[in-house]
Amino acid sequence: MNKENSQYLRMTQMPVGSLVFSLAVPTIISMLVTAVYNLGDTYFVSKLGTSASGAVGIVFSLMAIIQAVGFTIGMGSGAQISRLLGAQKTDEANRVAASGLLAAAAFGTLLSVFGLLFLDGLMRLLGATETILPYARDYAAYILYAAPVMASSFLLNNILRAEGKARFAMVGLTTGGLLNLLLDPLFIFGFGMGIAGAAIATAISQCVSFCILLSWFLRGKTIVRLGAAGISKRPGTYLHILKNGLPSFCRQALASIATIALNVSAAVYGDAAVAAMSIVGRLFMFVFAVNLGIGQGYMPVVGYNYGAGLYDRVKAAFCFTLKVTGVLMTVAALAGFTAAPVLIRLFIRNDAEVVRIGAGALRAMCLAMPLVPLGVVCNMTFQSIGRSWTATALSLARQGIFFLPLILVLPGALGITGVQITQPLADGLTFLSCLPLTVWFLRDLRARQDTR
Repeated sequence: MNKENSQYLRMTQMPVGSLVFSLAVPTIISMLVTAVYNLGDTYFVSKLGTSASGAVGIVFSLMAIIQAVGFTIGMGSGAQISRLLGAQKTDEANRVAASGLLAAAAFGTLLSVFGLLFLDGLMRLLGATETILPYARDYAAYILYAAPVMASSFLLNNILRAEGKARFAMVGLTTGGLLNLLLDPLFIFGFGMGIAGAAIATAISQCVSFCILLSWFLRGKTIVRLGAAGISKRPGTYLHILKNGLPSFCRQALASIATIALNVSAAVYGDAAVAAMSIVGRLFMFVFAVNLGIGQGYMPVVGYNYGAGLYDRVKAAFCFTLKVTGVLMTVAALAGFTAAPVLIRLFIRNDAEVVRIGAGALRAMCLAMPLVPLGVVCNMTFQSIGRSWTATALSLARQGIFFLPLILVLPGALGITGVQITQPLADGLTFLSCLPLTVWFLRDLRARQDTR
């Protein structure tokens, strides 16, 4: 039995719970390591002062833009590849992968060029105050140099997960993440480079991750093949990738816009508020990484089995993933609510205002955490089965339709409390909007199964 058939049988016959976990565990490890080195950046940079810590939050929204490009093309390609492999159309999957890599590198290069040309204006647009700007400028420049590599890494990472090779993706991402943690203190303090050292450490680590991810394809360890001959010359190929990736683009781009809006709103209350919300955002992403990791392990299971017409397995995977992520987020919410001030003090111990604002915001986030998984699982499900417009609408909901109007209105009415509670309220409204879609999806699967 060849490698392709063996993987197909694994994805379509292995018990659903075991399969999701086998793909999710490496992804969770990857996501947690990524979250840890993001927290590491925040921790080490916070030793340089409150303004420097605020700069991490500003540049985090820039990294979210780069991530939006990589995820748009990566998940757009990956969702399509998993369905094609489920339908046993390997040549078409190869074409999508090669074309996606070219597109990711090209868009990443454009971001790098334009970002460096308009660096100061971009930092101000992202919410940098005059005291934060020098730190943000130094940090952002090196991140922009690495943008093409970062975008391409997201693409390769998603292709590996799409074909069920999450362990390969884990090796590349965890190696880069651990290297980042080692290089941060060396460059920041050892070489006396300050916040620029943190950015250089991140850029080097991203390049190492990219090389490891690419090596799996070059060494023939994957089903999907990358090669210049596979690059499509038809615009329709790229449009299809972008259409499939549109939910990811909306999700990531709106996350960046929401972070910008949050920073701008928080900046009214000083650097302490910007730093506090930055720390809370990183803490939430650490917890959310587990949720996303399970979801990204779940996506290829849905894609493969939907492509193969095994709708009962799609339903089983949906219900299993929702239950597991719901329980995990509830447990994390209880722990985070109880330990909120302690968690904030891990980053900035001597600024009481940062601790006060951060603890209040974190506790508000924890109240909504158990509601988050339904939105994530629904979004990933519709993207995986090719219902791009439904997935896009859900992507617009959390950080766009609900968050942006709330962040524009609530701070003016409630002050800093409005800044703290905007995201939890948006999460609650997103949960309510997903309920009817969940009922419709499960009924549709039942009808498809009955007509087979």
